[in-house]
Amino acid sequence: MYLNETTNAKNSIATILDYKEKYCVGDPLTVRVEMFNYLGEKKTYGGDFLRARIFSSKLEAGASGKIEDYNNGTYNVYFTLFWEGSVQISIILLHPSEGVSALWKARNIGYKYISYTGKFLNKSQEIHTECGFHLNSIKERCEYVDKKYGELFSCIKPPGVACEAFISLMSGNTPYTNLTNVEKNLFIRSNIGVEILKHIENIDVLKCTSKETVPVTSKCKIGMSLPFPSGYFLKNQWYPLYCNLSSYEPLSQIQKCLAGKMIYLMGDSTIRQWIQYFPKFLKSLKFFDIHGSGWQKAIVAFDLTNNIYMQWKKHGHPFVTQSFFTMRDDAYITKEINQLGGGSNTVIVIALGQHFRPFPLALFIRRLINVRKAIENLFLRSPDTKVIIKSENTREINTDVERFSDFHGYIQYLLVKDIFRGLNVGVIDAWDMTTAFGSFDVHPPATVIKNQINLFMSYIC
Repeated sequence: MYLNETTNAKNSIATILDYKEKYCVGDPLTVRVEMFNYLGEKKTYGGDFLRARIFSSKLEAGASGKIEDYNNGTYNVYFTLFWEGSVQISIILLHPSEGVSALWKARNIGYKYISYTGKFLNKSQEIHTECGFHLNSIKERCEYVDKKYGELFSCIKPPGVACEAFISLMSGNTPYTNLTNVEKNLFIRSNIGVEILKHIENIDVLKCTSKETVPVTSKCKIGMSLPFPSGYFLKNQWYPLYCNLSSYEPLSQIQKCLAGKMIYLMGDSTIRQWIQYFPKFLKSLKFFDIHGSGWQKAIVAFDLTNNIYMQWKKHGHPFVTQSFFTMRDDAYITKEINQLGGGSNTVIVIALGQHFRPFPLALFIRRLINVRKAIENLFLRSPDTKVIIKSENTREINTDVERFSDFHGYIQYLLVKDIFRGLNVGVIDAWDMTTAFGSFDVHPPATVIKNQINLFMSYIC
């Protein structure tokens, strides 16, 4: 591979197909992207990782674009003009196809990107030892197995210490890399997330009386199939395309909606943001101190006035954090679901993704399939339990792309949609939301969290 033959965003061009002077709300807009390399030569193959959105900062509006790859260096990006007023276009080359290929190969080689340190207690003495999914050691091990779902995590057994004395765990990024020196040059910051040159006129959208606007659809319900894009922002409010949120804001009826509910939030810190946000609208929600330290500890909250119980717990391995977290409060989501009786007042929200990015996809796929099985079993004994899946969201652009690139997240996002398809669950498309909003933060801003919870409420109210 020669770097000057890879895709160069600054040499590439985006133009509007069939440009016209007048656009109406609801009109389609197609942008053609032609990719060139550093030598100025037209690319003859596809596979570049792009992110596309239209937006208006003044109107606090944004929407994702649907990308079609013709596999010859040419792409079409399809937008719908959802709002009246100005529209700007952003098409970003996150990784060239050569970078995508390198990331795909590197990720699936093994488990060496993250190291785990387990803490065992031997009377009053703390002993540290190596832990992980695949330990390269002939030493005696402590194996922690979920036999029902085939999940395995193990630690090197400290001499003279029982395996039951495993109390906490932490992780760290290793200096290990699966990229060649040439491939590493694809991921220097100046080559990541570069805006493609646009030969595009200003676009002003009118509300034409003869033009049908975006149609009003039925109430949001669990089990609905989501298109892409699944919605758009206007005045910082998210409007889904597959159901109607325009008549009222569900958050305004939060006490009535959640009264008597038991809400279980299961996953990573992006769903932990929810339980921290709820008190802004649910003033009588109070947190119970269950002791312990670190952001990873479980969070429990009660609203005695409205008889609401709310809980956040982190998902099981892999959890990537540089501080120790307790093991006895930890469980796979499958186990958490299996322990719930369910019922019409039970609501489960699941968020998986960010912590799986540094590991082979096989681990993530197995986990999703197992969670689906647990949900199917839950529905057998309690079909009226409400389950919501929150997809992964975009995150900041940094140079540690080998572990945490949004390319890994995008593949996982597609897998979540595919594996949970056909289940009677609600889906919150956090990937689409954060793309449309223009978020580059693993923890999206409060505006995005508010709209995620608003959509969640519309599913269960």
